[in-house]
Amino acid sequence: MPYPLDAAAVRSWCGLALEALGRERERIDAINVYPVADGDTGTNLYLTLESAARAVEAAFDGHASAGTAPRLADAIGAMAHGALIGARGNSGTIVAQLLRGMTEVLAATDGSADALRRALRRAAASTYEAVAHPVEGTVLTVATAAADAAERAAGNDAGAAGVARAAHEGARSALQQTPGQLAVLGRAGVVDAGGCGLVALLGALADVLSGEVSAVPVAVRADAPLPEPAGCEVAGRVAVADGRGDPAGPAFEVIYLLEADDDAVAGLRARLDGLGDSLVVVGGDGLWNVHVHVDDAGAAVEAGIEAGRPYRIRITHFGGARTKEPEMTARAVVAVVPGAGLAGLCAQAGATPVPVRPGEPPASGELVQAIRQAHAREVMLLANDAELRHTAAAAAEEARAEGVRVALIPTRSAVQGLAALAVHEPGRSFDEDVVAMTAAAGATRYAELALAERQSWTMAGVCQAGDVLGLIDGDVAVIGSDLTGTAMTVLDRMLSAGGEMVTLVLGAKAPDGLAGRLEEYVRERHLAVDTVVYDGGQHAAPLLIGVE
Repeated sequence: MPYPLDAAAVRSWCGLALEALGRERERIDAINVYPVADGDTGTNLYLTLESAARAVEAAFDGHASAGTAPRLADAIGAMAHGALIGARGNSGTIVAQLLRGMTEVLAATDGSADALRRALRRAAASTYEAVAHPVEGTVLTVATAAADAAERAAGNDAGAAGVARAAHEGARSALQQTPGQLAVLGRAGVVDAGGCGLVALLGALADVLSGEVSAVPVAVRADAPLPEPAGCEVAGRVAVADGRGDPAGPAFEVIYLLEADDDAVAGLRARLDGLGDSLVVVGGDGLWNVHVHVDDAGAAVEAGIEAGRPYRIRITHFGGARTKEPEMTARAVVAVVPGAGLAGLCAQAGATPVPVRPGEPPASGELVQAIRQAHAREVMLLANDAELRHTAAAAAEEARAEGVRVALIPTRSAVQGLAALAVHEPGRSFDEDVVAMTAAAGATRYAELALAERQSWTMAGVCQAGDVLGLIDGDVAVIGSDLTGTAMTVLDRMLSAGGEMVTLVLGAKAPDGLAGRLEEYVRERHLAVDTVVYDGGQHAAPLLIGVE
């Protein structure tokens, strides 16, 4: 018996789609050859839908606590928003836009068959609007075929369920044609990986609306045995990417959420389009998800800073692009960093950065995923925050269970992480590298300047709201009234015990001229001490200080 397209159906759709992508994840990863053969499309789609499903569950929980029932608009809106903020990779970003396009139509309807047809058409059109240079033979083509098939089902008496089933069959048929439309797929003998994921997503919707399955749990893990293919098979040879894709292609994938006015996004698109390729910008109403492949990761992040406020920045180096049997590098560094500038700096040094937003520390799963993306047999993990030591330890343990040799370098601040990264040497033995990086971190005292939010007791006395706090090695050591003077006092205390190098990491709210005044102060008051300045971009602290 067909089911209506309502909030409950959206909830079941999320759960079933997550289950389907969990089963198909490894298969989709294996056929991922476009736009970059990095073997992570299935994983990215799974993580994107996992975020969408969690958002839908949160919407239902919120209505339950208020004693109300969610509407279709609430559920589909939550699904689209969850996908947007959790989108991973090129494929996940496009799927987030597909869901947003569907939401634009369904949020104002009762979920009729006609509404679903119009929603699928809007979803397909919106993906072409989001992609800077659309390419046929990809998920875009599959989405358009699904919309075409849905419109041909106009006379179907099965309602929304019949429309969904027609869209799924149309997408599945179109997917089989992609190797003939895109040369790189034809050479590899595979269908488009993103299109394969969309087929699974539409199949889940058709199954839910047809009543062929009941609601499934949201928290599904991708550890079940893989079934036979569900629309991702190709007649004849099926191969796996046997290289790194285009060797002349960009070196980094950059993804971030961006809070920006809609009128600033056109300029951002033009700027990023000139920096690289695979540009996808999705979202609206002040919140955007930006995805691009570039050689200059820092410039891509800076473009976001010029347009608005980027956060949840993820930068992945394609140097270790994997196949079904990954070509592993010998050793890599994964570093948690608090700001966009530090993320770009670490990426350019060859590390895999895990940027974090204030108040949203990474979960162990995110660190494990970063370790996997490093594609290395040995990994140095820099948590760069004392409060993340348990999270990082859990991630290291999970990665070790997957066969990766992980060393957790005891860095409690980003400046200690920079010191450790500076002496990292992949050519020496693993144990020697661990010792050198640990010693460099331990030899670096760290401090940060922060603003007191309320009156409270500290190790240095009572502070008032708005006071400038100078924390040395994690404890409040100085309370001042202005940032520059407090920073000078902190530097004097730190350098009283000696030091050869001062590192200043400027936050997003650091006043103009601060670095110059502090450099001059160190030069005049502390002879033979060098100073290096980085634009860190962190929001939590206007200034980080390291003394080696």
